[in-house]
Amino acid sequence: MKNTREYQICSRCIMDTTDPDIRFDSDGICNHCYRYDELLPQRVFEGKIAKQKLKDLVANIKSNGSKNDYDCLIGVSGGVDSTYVAYLTKKLGLKPLAVHFDNGWNSELAVNNIRKMLDRLDIDLYTHVIDWDSFKNLQLSFLKASTPDGEVPTDHAINALLFQIADKQNIKFIINGMNFATESMSVPSWAYGHSDWKYIKSVHKQFLNTPLPDYPKFNLFDLFRYSVLKGIKVVSILNYVEYNKDEVMGLISNELDWVYYGGKHYESVYTRFYQGYILPEKFNIDKRRGHLSDLIRSGQLKRESALIEIQKEGYEADLLAQDKQFVFKKLGISEVEFEEIMDLDVKSFKDYPNNFKKIGNIKKLVNKLRSKGLYSK
Repeated sequence: MKNTREYQICSRCIMDTTDPDIRFDSDGICNHCYRYDELLPQRVFEGKIAKQKLKDLVANIKSNGSKNDYDCLIGVSGGVDSTYVAYLTKKLGLKPLAVHFDNGWNSELAVNNIRKMLDRLDIDLYTHVIDWDSFKNLQLSFLKASTPDGEVPTDHAINALLFQIADKQNIKFIINGMNFATESMSVPSWAYGHSDWKYIKSVHKQFLNTPLPDYPKFNLFDLFRYSVLKGIKVVSILNYVEYNKDEVMGLISNELDWVYYGGKHYESVYTRFYQGYILPEKFNIDKRRGHLSDLIRSGQLKRESALIEIQKEGYEADLLAQDKQFVFKKLGISEVEFEEIMDLDVKSFKDYPNNFKKIGNIKKLVNKLRSKGLYSK
């Protein structure tokens, strides 16, 4: 699955032909920028409208959860976005229950960030500690599958866990840390499967096929049941407020003694290793390119600065060497076995059974409903 296109980079952001499906107009502007401009008004509120919408949303959450101990769920990882969501929900007078999916890869910084945040904000925590051997085998299956979707098992489980707890606790709102203005990138060839249990199951069945006794999961019917029949709403509350990454990092550092961990989603050791080493080395994917492009589009970063940043080494050599040994030992593989995995031919989610078309149609429907104000942002 080699990309044979002539190299080109967007004239507005820094997305380039490392995304094999990228398209450019006659001015060199990419389809991701067009998608951003089209969807931003549907996803993000501003000014007086934002304040009123947020006020209405908070009132709705409080009303629905008035008889419960908690009126909303928040996922926590120790990262910037989830920490600020926790801070914001408490400032708004909500009663959040924090949920953490412990997949065995938390960095010490992440654990400390979560602990300090919960203590200072007085938020209760539910932690799901997954059986390590079973989850390790699922991660190994994805490494052997040779697709760039190695973090999908964690992302899927987090979403499933939130739905399951919301259903069990009769909580109608899940508040996530997604902010479209700074986190809009959607590149299926870079990462796919977060909502596709069929894909995850098929990959695991083809390779290790070991039991997953406590792995949280959901299929498309479950998604319909949670969202429509149970009325559980997933709300991106950061789309209702002004959200500047640098300012937020400063605020939570001062207010919650939060400590930065060096990169987007690097609160997880495996994420740091996967995004910082496996993706660029095996798949020629640098996730920083997407993150920086979002900051350019949102006006929080100049393109010239992003071009300089993307040229910097994403992984400090000593830390990489340390992480390599830690990951090999934890996964129970040798360096030779790892290199054999790295040398496997690159594949795509399309090489395995999946629900890509169905999920794509669902997303189109949701975006249409959002544009008409009939679906939460």
